[in-house]
Amino acid sequence: MAAAAATNANCIFCKIIKGAIPSMKLVETELSFAFLDIGPISRTGHLVIPKHHGEKLTDMPDEYLADVMPVAKKIATALGCADYNILQNNGRLAHQEVPHVHFHVIPKSEKDGLEIGWPVQKMEQDELKALHTKIMANL
Repeated sequence: MAAAAATNANCIFCKIIKGAIPSMKLVETELSFAFLDIGPISRTGHLVIPKHHGEKLTDMPDEYLADVMPVAKKIATALGCADYNILQNNGRLAHQEVPHVHFHVIPKSEKDGLEIGWPVQKMEQDELKALHTKIMANL
């Protein structure tokens, strides 16, 4: 049984879930809601949102997160695109615009979709071991 969904009366995504703001719904489950993105990075971009209001991934009950990925997979399959990104940002510095956890399904073509760089950081083995130790202590 799912934890009771928290909502925020000022949140645009909570308003969409409740139907107070219209959307072009694609998929709805007990825990998730997917719809067309009105400002997509790709012409066929979509959003999948948990029905629980939480600003960051760490604010979300696990059962809501477990429901989101099968919905995103269903949408990616329905689009029939060979290449795509599933993107989820946490916080303003990470480019999160709406403070409600959401996942972008972004189809990718040669001229459309997400453009990112991946500035690889060189780490020495002792740095990696120290980081591993620190993370393991917090798990």
